[in-house]
Amino acid sequence: MIAPPGPRQVGLLGYPVEHSLSPAMHNAAFRVAGLSWRYTLQQTQPENLDSTIRRCVREGYEGWNITVPHKERMVAYLDEAELEVKATGACNTVRVEDGRLVGYNTDVAGFLAGLEEIGGIPEGSRVVLLGAGGAARAVAWALATSGHNVVVLARNASQASSLAHSLLAAANLSIESGSVATATLDATVDSAELLVNCTPAGMWPNIEAMPLPETLNLPPHLLVYDLVYRPRQTRFLTKAAKAGCRTQDGLAMLVRQGASAFEIWTGLSAPVDTMRQACLDALQAQDHRKQEVI
Repeated sequence: MIAPPGPRQVGLLGYPVEHSLSPAMHNAAFRVAGLSWRYTLQQTQPENLDSTIRRCVREGYEGWNITVPHKERMVAYLDEAELEVKATGACNTVRVEDGRLVGYNTDVAGFLAGLEEIGGIPEGSRVVLLGAGGAARAVAWALATSGHNVVVLARNASQASSLAHSLLAAANLSIESGSVATATLDATVDSAELLVNCTPAGMWPNIEAMPLPETLNLPPHLLVYDLVYRPRQTRFLTKAAKAGCRTQDGLAMLVRQGASAFEIWTGLSAPVDTMRQACLDALQAQDHRKQEVI
């Protein structure tokens, strides 16, 4: 007797990944869609990326998500890449098609959906991004191609400059860059309509970290968007709210990029409300467990 096939497999490759809400979000979506699929965490240290990718292909994975620190390195493994991947040099979603790896960057659509959810910004706004990694590449591309004026700031100014130049080469986009330690930081932030934290600063368990100097004053006209979603209310967002700024946390982007990945893998419309509620339930459960430990 032949045993029935197990559930179809997808997962998350990154390091660390134990904090991720993606298993709760996607497995809830699979259940409500009536799919026999399973989403698992694949803790993958940088030196193990190659072997993990090969194992996932060998084990018949339908695809996977990629998070830090692998979004840029994943591009080299792709047999085919969508426009957003080619432009940003970063990939966060892979679909396996007959052994071929097709890469997508759903962070772009996810970020823009989160921005629209909070009311957006005027056309042609000046926006400041903090960080120069894979998430920053997606956000810079999303905003620049939407007609906004983008400034990328990072602790390492050369990384910010590299990001700006690579996007300029990819799509002739005008993107400025600099360091978060420059003397003109106050003026740069004051001239913006949107400030986005694309770094992991403030993410659990390092919840006291800030992506900007503590002494920096945030003008009340800013929309402050933090891609960190655990905790949802970071110290950065608390500071922004006290200054009178509009704020958006990273949960909106997480859910929307996840919904896009779900549709890429399954070909079905994503149950977005189910996915968002699953994330909220998982966050509440995590907070309860932390209180019990304390």
